Amino acid sequence: MSSTVPGPDGLPRCSWCAGAPPGYIAYHDHEWGFPVADDLRLFEKVSLEGFQSGLSWRTILDKRENFRTAFKGFDFREVANFGEKDVARLLADAGIVRHRGKIEAVIHNAKRACELVEETGTLAAYFWRFEPAADEVDAHRSVSISRASRDLSKDLKRRAWKFVGPTTMHALIQAMGLVNDHADGCVARERVEQARKSFRRPSLNSP
Repeated sequence: MSSTVPGPDGLPRCSWCAGAPPGYIAYHDHEWGFPVADDLRLFEKVSLEGFQSGLSWRTILDKRENFRTAFKGFDFREVANFGEKDVARLLADAGIVRHRGKIEAVIHNAKRACELVEETGTLAAYFWRFEPAADEVDAHRSVSISRASRDLSKDLKRRAWKFVGPTTMHALIQAMGLVNDHADGCVARERVEQARKSFRRPSLNSP
C-alpha cells in the first residue's frame, strides 16, 4: 500500500505529492481518481498520458493549458481534421512537448476516437467497460501495470491507437477514476470513494 506525506496544510496525501507545488496538489485533491465521463476530458487524458511517456507528470501538468489551446480543447472531432500545417504549427509551439511522434499520435487517435464513438456511443461508455471488478481493486495499487491496463492497451492497439501501452493505460485508469488508488489515510481517498459510489456508469450506445 502507498504511504502518505503531510501537505503544506498538514493534511496527509499520497506520497507522490511530496514537495509538490500548489497546482500539483490541487490536481491530486480535486481531479486525480475522481470518475470522469466527459468524452473531451477523456480524450485529453489519453493524449496527455501519451505525452507524459518518458517525462514527469509535473512537466505535462504545467503545460496543460498550452496543450488545450494547441489541440482545440482536445475536441477529437476537430483534431481528427488536423493536417501537415497543424503538425508544423505544433512542432513550433514551445508551450507544449514538441515530439513529432506524440503529436501525430494524438491526431491519429482522434480519428480512431471518432470511429469508436460511432461504435459505442461515447468514449466514456468504452473506457468504463474496463473498470476492474471489486475483488481486483487492491491488485491495482502500488503497481505500474494491471490486468485492466493490459486489457485496455491490447484492445486499443487492436483498434490501431498509438501511445497506449499498458503502463500508460494504467496511469489513465488511475487518473480517470476507474479505480481509487489514493493511499489509505489520504485526505482525498474518502471523497473519491463517495464520488465513485454516486457516479452513474455510462452504458454502451448511450446518446
